[in-house]
Amino acid sequence: MTSIPFRSGPDQAAAAERSDAARNRKRLLWAAKELISECGAGGLTMDRLAERAGVGKGTVFRRFGSRAGLMLALLHDSEVDFQSRFMFGPPPLGPGAPALERLVAFGAGRIAYVVEFGDLVLAAEDASRGRFDVPAAALWHRHIEVLLDDAGFDADSWLMAGSLGAALDPERLLDLVRRHGVAPERLVASWRDLVTRVVRPA
Repeated sequence: MTSIPFRSGPDQAAAAERSDAARNRKRLLWAAKELISECGAGGLTMDRLAERAGVGKGTVFRRFGSRAGLMLALLHDSEVDFQSRFMFGPPPLGPGAPALERLVAFGAGRIAYVVEFGDLVLAAEDASRGRFDVPAAALWHRHIEVLLDDAGFDADSWLMAGSLGAALDPERLLDLVRRHGVAPERLVASWRDLVTRVVRPA
């Protein structure tokens, strides 16, 4: 009897390819985090990442598209965590607290997020599609708009949401913290004062 070597079908081959791609992505992200811990986000280049991960530069670009795409991938888990907390988590950041309290908590959460991941956030904003069109940014804007409506804001909540979002701009926040020495707690207090005055004008 002749033994015929078994050949995997299309589904099995695709599954193997997906598995390899997932492993490569994981290895690349791990290598990127190592480089950032050693030299900061500014020192992370596609060339250095390819060398650290032991892959070709083309593999890095195929996986992430651009340096901005790589930064977005690095931010993914932390951003998903933050989104889940303000959409579904406990109050005051999540549902269940008055709208003004949630606005204050949202700003405090964004400030803490930018302080921790600021360099990655700034690098990710270089995405060619535009910083204001990133899905996460659109979600933040919509969240602020909804909270303004819930708080009884009776003017243009869509436009005001953009104005309030500008106060949480990562570049602005990092400049205040790093160049002017403003403590994050002071930023949170300023945000609380701002949204309180918007929602409950004297």
